[in-house]
Amino acid sequence: MAERSPASEEKRQLILQGAVRAFARKGFHDARVGDIAAEAGVAHGLLYHYFESKEQLLLTVFSETWQALLEAVKMVEESGTDAREQIRRVAAIVLRTWGRDPDLVRVLVREVTRSPQLQNEVDEIGEALAAIERIVRGGQERGELRREIDARLAASIVYGALEEILTAWVLGQLPDGEEDVARAERAVVDILCDGLAPTVAAPVA
Repeated sequence: MAERSPASEEKRQLILQGAVRAFARKGFHDARVGDIAAEAGVAHGLLYHYFESKEQLLLTVFSETWQALLEAVKMVEESGTDAREQIRRVAAIVLRTWGRDPDLVRVLVREVTRSPQLQNEVDEIGEALAAIERIVRGGQERGELRREIDARLAASIVYGALEEILTAWVLGQLPDGEEDVARAERAVVDILCDGLAPTVAAPVA
């Protein structure tokens, strides 16, 4: 792929951001290319210079978002902190996306289960689960987490909790202010990590 000039990349990002806003407001199927161009503030024809279709736009939004998330989670894995802190940081990465870009979260939550195109792009989700599984397994090996719990199952529970909270915010089922996001982050860590914590044997009398 040819390297993009700064001006070209700026236009491309404007179009992607416009697509996120259009998809969040109208839904992927009802949003038109003209709606995306209007949101991005670019000419209708210019959009096709960067993307072949709105389907490609949705796939690009999904792929680039998940790649950024995976890179952030990789940094958490390499941080050398204990498993509980690593899980807290992963929760923060995922949940704080709502505060930074709620439209992006709306698009991901609504469209990932509806779009046949996105169903073919689930490798990124699998990689996220694998990363959480490695964090859990590392904590088990260091004695920080219960060894009898299946690490893959524990990772699925962590991921599922984060996804369900984001979905509840999108649907308006939970309060979603800044303090609410911080509270959700703490709740995930406290509930899940305390459940994964090894049992401390009572001292012998």
